[in-house]
Amino acid sequence: MVEQTARRRLNKAAGLASVGVAGVLVLAKLWAFAATGSLAIAASAADSALDLLVSATAFMAILYAARPPDADHAFGHSSAEDLAALAQSVAISVAGVAIGLSAFARFSAGAPPVLRAEGLGLAIMGGSVALTLALVLFQRWVARRTGNRIVAADSLHYLGDLIPNLGAILSLLAARYLGVVIVDTLVALLAAALMIIGAARIAKQAVDSLMDRKAPDAIEGIIAALARDHPGVRDFHDLKTRMAGSQIFVVLHIELDGDQSLREAHDIGADLRQKILAACPNADVTIHKDVWQGG
Repeated sequence: MVEQTARRRLNKAAGLASVGVAGVLVLAKLWAFAATGSLAIAASAADSALDLLVSATAFMAILYAARPPDADHAFGHSSAEDLAALAQSVAISVAGVAIGLSAFARFSAGAPPVLRAEGLGLAIMGGSVALTLALVLFQRWVARRTGNRIVAADSLHYLGDLIPNLGAILSLLAARYLGVVIVDTLVALLAAALMIIGAARIAKQAVDSLMDRKAPDAIEGIIAALARDHPGVRDFHDLKTRMAGSQIFVVLHIELDGDQSLREAHDIGADLRQKILAACPNADVTIHKDVWQGG
């Protein structure tokens, strides 16, 4: 890990790179679609437009996360990420349905689509794949150095976006060298299905967070193990967690020896809190100290 100021600088650079790459890809793919008439490229362009929305939201989340709680938002502002995710899921679903309907219209028309300028389309889509790979590698490098989960998640998102890009390339190759144009329609249908499935997943995660769903069992297990094994903690109870955006809120009651000093009890709780934060960097941890009753 690097120091805090450097982490923030790297996270901002990764966010800006993501937005910049998405913007370039949208313009390039729209140009390729206009030149070729390929629905697969149109699907990829729509996906990149949604990437631009997601990346911009992620970048704003990185900036917003640095804001401290205020009088009106005592627990911070991280739930705005979930509201933005819900809006994104609607946009993704609409785009997926539009691409799917266009593909079905081609099927029902009977006449095969006419693709043009396949060479230009292949060049643009090949460049898109190379640019996306470069972005993914940069984001993963930043995520390893800073531990930022937003950057890590964005890199996984772009890695998954290589599928429609490669599908568009496949459809252009099939049309140019084999004369098979139906591949373009099939790829568009696959891309539409993936977009709708992805939208449903995003919506579920956002709703879960807005409904104060607990953190994953694995994270709660890590927190419980840290509390159970921490020196001076006799027992613990009422471990509660909830998700808000990328942040995890943790409330934990620990039981301590009632004969020790207040300073000793405070130090035990502070040390445990630091261990939990080290294991879960995006956590907001509140620890209550109770007197151990024995048994």
